[in-house]
Amino acid sequence: MKKLKIQTGILALLSLGTGAACAERAKFSGPYGKQVAEAIPKIETAVGLKFKTPPKVETRSRAQVRAFVAQEFLDPEAQKDLAGVEASYKRFGMIPDTLNLQKFMVDLLEEQIVGYYDPKTKVLYVVDGSPREAVDITVTHELVHALQDQYISLDSIQNIHGQNDRSSAAQAIFEGQAVYEQIAASLGGTNVAINLPGGWDRIRDMIRENQSSMPIFAAAPLVIQETLIFPYLSGAEFVRNFKDRRAGQNLYEDIPVSTEQILHPIAYFSRRDAPTVVQLGDLVSGTKVYENTLGEFETRLFIFQHLADQNEAVRAATGWDGDRYVLFNTVGGQGLAWVTIWDSAVEAGEFYDIADQAIQKRFSAKATAAGKFAKSYAAEGRSVQLSTTEIGGRPAVIFVDGPQGSPTNVLRLDQVTLK
Repeated sequence: MKKLKIQTGILALLSLGTGAACAERAKFSGPYGKQVAEAIPKIETAVGLKFKTPPKVETRSRAQVRAFVAQEFLDPEAQKDLAGVEASYKRFGMIPDTLNLQKFMVDLLEEQIVGYYDPKTKVLYVVDGSPREAVDITVTHELVHALQDQYISLDSIQNIHGQNDRSSAAQAIFEGQAVYEQIAASLGGTNVAINLPGGWDRIRDMIRENQSSMPIFAAAPLVIQETLIFPYLSGAEFVRNFKDRRAGQNLYEDIPVSTEQILHPIAYFSRRDAPTVVQLGDLVSGTKVYENTLGEFETRLFIFQHLADQNEAVRAATGWDGDRYVLFNTVGGQGLAWVTIWDSAVEAGEFYDIADQAIQKRFSAKATAAGKFAKSYAAEGRSVQLSTTEIGGRPAVIFVDGPQGSPTNVLRLDQVTLK
């Protein structure tokens, strides 16, 4: 899903207390100077890094925030990416065909934002008229982003294009650390899981409860809801793991490069599993429009979207090792081809079997030509095929969805390469 170069106020929800006040604090001029002065020493203690320069804080009206969010989507690269994502996720069946994604995201983010840190201006903005409690929490959260940006460029990492999975993993680190350290700071820098009533499970519940109370978010398609929550929730759990396993080390020196590494600590901490990079090459027919990756997390969402079975979604995506999809134009309309690479033939087979069930349920269609290695489906108005093969000696599963009557062998498999 589209990654904005802003940080939302999704975590303005936890009333945990402010902890013991410092006897002496630096003075900060401008709005919310008191909150900034109280938060900075706690953040520096929790993160283990010092601010190189004092953060700047300004206020913005709701109208200015909406204008800012809308302007972010007017960037030519952002518009190209958003159009590609919208068309592709419609072909995956993950958002409705009638959804105007740009308008919906502007409305959604306006609803979410209490404050945000902008890496371009190096300013933390707080929305006028926001509840005091929400402002206090948001200032702490966004100050963590300001500190991050002084040690690693948030803007450059968030500007990664065509690598959705890697971008999601990076965002999970930045948002996850902000969530974790925001809570740790409010608890006086202590262990969050131990000292928070209800522990980490309660944090997860509170995040979801808070989000479900927001009407635009509650009406959002599953993929939008889950990709918005993922960086905060799964990212914070990863940061908790990092602090337990690598206490005192710099989180930014070796950040995860896939959602698989966020979801499975063993893939990062123990048996490092770097994702396979898939390059698709030319098409047999059709014209390329857009390319990107889903990653393990959104592969889960694809299966869950159509089967509504969390266990099967997790099982189907486990063993993911890399993927890439291409949206293409044909005379009859748009199509999509998606190549997934797997750790083993067994895991590829599990995905193949579960994806087959998802396709049948999505299109209300049985396979018309079913073999051991490929299945075609009589879907109304579409030509759909699911197949298994090997690419570069690795097990692969390929999904193709094109206009009815169009060929499903659109990929030149001899040009699909793995790195």
